[in-house]
Amino acid sequence: IDPPKIRCPTIKDKWAEPGKLTTRVTWDTPEGVDTADGILTDVTLKGIPSKSDFPEGLHKMSYTVFDRAGNKASCRFTIRVRVRRCSPLFPPDNGYMKCDSNGDNYGATCQFTCTGGYELQGSAARVCQSGLSWSGLDTTCAPMNINVGVRTAAALLDQFYEKRRLLVISAPTAANHNYRFQMTNLQPAQCGLDLRHVTVIELVGTYPAQVGRIRHRVLPPGLALQLRLLLQIPQRSFQMVLVDKQGIDKQRYPFPITAAELFTTIDTFPLRKDEMVLQQEAGQTCQS
Repeated sequence: IDPPKIRCPTIKDKWAEPGKLTTRVTWDTPEGVDTADGILTDVTLKGIPSKSDFPEGLHKMSYTVFDRAGNKASCRFTIRVRVRRCSPLFPPDNGYMKCDSNGDNYGATCQFTCTGGYELQGSAARVCQSGLSWSGLDTTCAPMNINVGVRTAAALLDQFYEKRRLLVISAPTAANHNYRFQMTNLQPAQCGLDLRHVTVIELVGTYPAQVGRIRHRVLPPGLALQLRLLLQIPQRSFQMVLVDKQGIDKQRYPFPITAAELFTTIDTFPLRKDEMVLQQEAGQTCQS
């Protein structure tokens, strides 16, 4: 006649594990007690079973038990999973950010990359720590400062190592047809060059009247000559050299090419493929 009795487990709030939005919760399955049948172990759980990974939020659970006479007893309990979170981070101006896990939870790591023409200052990666503060320093992207006052071409190229690709365009005179065609073709493609982290270096004329230029920065004639000698570029004919971020001479062009052809070549580089994934996730594209 009397219904059985059952007492549900009492579980305090749980915190998600580092780097996760879940935590494993374990409890002992309760037993029913009946005046006629004694201990009842055939209980039914409604909800997520013990030893499972519970996601963030409130989970309502219940156990039900019947005695042999069909009398029913039930109990309810809740499990709340909380996530420790740091204050949110945002991509720096002229850069983008990629985070794992949920982006701001304890243990999450955020990595930063700057767009073409900008250098990363501060921490390239930051981790949400147990004290709910971010490791490292604030991350910013500052315009790349190119020192054209260095003494050697090697020192000039070292400034671009692992940061920028170089397209060195050399011509005997500014009136050279190939040079003029190439520069006219690249002018509307500046966004694509920046997207691919390409810096254009122009070497025009023959020594001692040659001029070197990186956008609006003028290279001393001696440095421009050294650069030609280092990259084995002839002075009296048109030539372009594509150098990757590791300083490796990847491609030489004795004649002008279109921006599309240049971009197709660069997009085959393994490092560039990784960059493309990050840029796509950040929505960084060129309209044209």
